[in-house]
Amino acid sequence: MKVLVVGAGGFLGGEVCRRAVAAGWPVAGTWHVNPVEIPGVVAHRLDVTDRAAVRDLVERVRPDVVVGTPYRVDDWRVTADGAAHVAAAAAGFGARLVHLSSDALHGGRPTPYLDDEPPTPVSFYGAAKAAAETAVRAVDPGAVLVRTSLIVGEGCKQIQLCRDALAGRATLFTDEFRCPVDVTDLADAVVELAASSCAGPLNVAGPDAVSRAELGRLVARRFGLDPAGLKTATVAATGLVRPADVRLDSSRAAGLLRTRLRGVTELLAP
Repeated sequence: MKVLVVGAGGFLGGEVCRRAVAAGWPVAGTWHVNPVEIPGVVAHRLDVTDRAAVRDLVERVRPDVVVGTPYRVDDWRVTADGAAHVAAAAAGFGARLVHLSSDALHGGRPTPYLDDEPPTPVSFYGAAKAAAETAVRAVDPGAVLVRTSLIVGEGCKQIQLCRDALAGRATLFTDEFRCPVDVTDLADAVVELAASSCAGPLNVAGPDAVSRAELGRLVARRFGLDPAGLKTATVAATGLVRPADVRLDSSRAAGLLRTRLRGVTELLAP
């Protein structure tokens, strides 16, 4: 099975490439800013905002599966339009599509979100991810939309943010809850889904819902750092417009997948 990973220069995209290569698949990966140098991966530079370029690349690579991971928090053209271009190109060629979505498209509430709940975005990024899903579902109803949460792992931005907060250089919120997932678990799940017929939205996140501040304390415990200096605040007090309590119920994915989605408490155990 030949796979094209759009956004292979990113944290998750690169890991999906490595897992697909390990599975014995021919793999092509795209990059725009960060060049891809992964053994076994044929790299292509691509601007996902260029619809014709996306279509031409898919026609050249001729993949069985396209995995779409690119996003930029502050760029609608990459996050929303780019996803639509990737979906249209994959559907036009008849390739299966695995689209990476986000918990950011929800507005936040005390109870967990199920797989197919409609988006209720409150931020620019959330609105862009919601628009991306709308486009993908319209173009290819057979695509699977992987709604995930904070992605953690070696060298990730989330762990570095926690380290910065422990050193007083950043702030973590005590009232912002997420369900972190390990990058290798998520990549394995994506590879599984690429070879499946699963369609529509699917929550794929860890089972542990923790606040950003709790994540910081877990990082301190894991790396033997002093938690006393952890700098915290609340979303409510800052007045920021962003979803606070967004917990994903990933029980359906846990039942469908062979991959075990580990909780962050286990991942960051000392």
